[in-house]
Amino acid sequence: MIRVKSTLAVLGAATLLGTSGLAQAGATLDAVKSKGFVQCGVPGFSYTDAKGQYKGIDVDVCRAVAAAVFGDADKVKFSPLTAKERFTALQSGEIDVLSRNTTWTSSRDAAMGLNFTGVTYYDGQGFLVNKELGVSSAKELDGATVCIQAGTTTELNLSDYFRANGLNYTPITYDTSDESAKSLESGRCDVLTSDQSQLYAQRIKLADPDSYVVLPEVISKEPLGPAVRQGDEEWFDIVRWTLFAMVNAEELGLTAANVEETAKNTKNPDVARLLGAEGEYGKDLKLPKDWAVQIVKQVGNYGEVFERNIGSGSDLKIERGLNALWTNGGLQYAPPVR
Repeated sequence: MIRVKSTLAVLGAATLLGTSGLAQAGATLDAVKSKGFVQCGVPGFSYTDAKGQYKGIDVDVCRAVAAAVFGDADKVKFSPLTAKERFTALQSGEIDVLSRNTTWTSSRDAAMGLNFTGVTYYDGQGFLVNKELGVSSAKELDGATVCIQAGTTTELNLSDYFRANGLNYTPITYDTSDESAKSLESGRCDVLTSDQSQLYAQRIKLADPDSYVVLPEVISKEPLGPAVRQGDEEWFDIVRWTLFAMVNAEELGLTAANVEETAKNTKNPDVARLLGAEGEYGKDLKLPKDWAVQIVKQVGNYGEVFERNIGSGSDLKIERGLNALWTNGGLQYAPPVR
């Protein structure tokens, strides 16, 4: 058993978000066009670079929506939100899309006035510990002090896992993931728990990343994806098919470098439909004929977005795993444009 550090536990009360005060659902697309940009809730799987520009896979989903609607991926503005703020911001109409590593659950989908449009990243909750703790499994964490981000499914999953395995723990909750990571680094808690992707992202920010290890257990299913308000099927379809277009583009071999030329010369009917060379599928979505071309040209296909932000081309270097295409043994699969 781990000897629990002497700490003052900061116990956060979970805020139950109701659906009162929901924005009047309706013509979101018209409102977006009127103001000239998409307002997107982040940060989630994102960060600001040295120039203060938002980057990341969640950011690129928002940029792709802007590319589809306006033909310009830069026509997007970002609202940095904590986990506790994110749902209220969407419900109230403060943002048009929530793209902030948010887990798709039944209660969020059915009781909070939200609709999830797809899965950007298949994840699962894990544990990050200092190697000096001397543990190699989550089942050795009896008596641990655990840092958690408030307002997330993480709190509930942690309680379920420790109860199911007969383990005791002391929770310390924080409003942001950065605060949780700093608490782990300072020794205020023994363990940091979050989605595994988030743990890898926080690990590389620590002063000595090699001193920390992500334990092997994955204790939950965390399908992360964008959400919109319920009641506006038109806007829901646009955001959903933006993600589907990126996944289909990867499967069809379409990249930022070749998509424009391919649109002009393709003999493949699947490619022709997706890129607007055949049919009126953009019109069905109230989007320009070349909506998918603009997404891939300006933002990339799903694989390009993944590798650039969290895969081999990033500091995280997370393997595709479950997020590989279905043709490569993963779960990423999109319906056809037809």
